[in-house]
Amino acid sequence: MVTLSEIHEQAMQLPSAQRASLAADLLGSLEPVLMDADDGVEEALRRDAELDADPSLEMTLDELRAALGR
Repeated sequence: MVTLSEIHEQAMQLPSAQRASLAADLLGSLEPVLMDADDGVEEALRRDAELDADPSLEMTLDELRAALGR
């Protein structure tokens, strides 16, 4: 049986276009990552609707960094 390490080693020897195709195929075979088990999707949709209703709530990445003290 081929090990994951062996597969990885062989995959890394492929040309970049073939590695990208393989990566896309592998990612496409996975279940969706977003789950609503922790109400994260609901919260994201709530925040999106909040921004749609009041665009002044938006902030740039620089504003976020400043707010976080970075």
